[in-house]
Amino acid sequence: MMIRELIEKNRTYRRFYQDVEVSRETLRELIDLARLSSTGGNLQSLKFVLSQTFEINERIFKTLKWAGYLKDWNGPQEGERPSAYVVMLHDQRISKGFFWDHGIAAQSILLGATEKGLGGCQFNAIDRVALAQELKLPNYFEILTVIALGKPKEVVVIEKLGESGDVKYWRDQQGIHHVPKRALDDLIFDL
Repeated sequence: MMIRELIEKNRTYRRFYQDVEVSRETLRELIDLARLSSTGGNLQSLKFVLSQTFEINERIFKTLKWAGYLKDWNGPQEGERPSAYVVMLHDQRISKGFFWDHGIAAQSILLGATEKGLGGCQFNAIDRVALAQELKLPNYFEILTVIALGKPKEVVVIEKLGESGDVKYWRDQQGIHHVPKRALDDLIFDL
């Protein structure tokens, strides 16, 4: 796949075929992409918790908030949950800051997942205290983000941003997830 096609297919998926396994080896391959990505000062302070077991997945799942704009939806039901997670950590023993590293690493992981026919959802709405307790993390690890992974069970389409300027995503009656995007010309400031 060319980079544009990968980016267009790399949508935020929130419903998965839970019974389709994401192997430990696949997770390691995705983390290797993050490892090879650039980091601020080449400090490489990111660490990763990998989960593809039901027990640990459930412990992670209950600490996440799934879709802020979908007020009447509390996340995927059993059978539609992710089959794997990556919890991205900052190792504060290596550096005091993590610069932009987690964004670059997350994009590398998600593009790699897309290339493998998987989809993902990156989270910032996390009960970090509860997740650190669930995973028994040492206090020198700061939770940066969580990436849910699996075989997507939903269709996500990009829409032209309407005249109202409302950027909120929505689902239609068929369950298709619509994501409005601004036009290219609206993003470029001409001098």
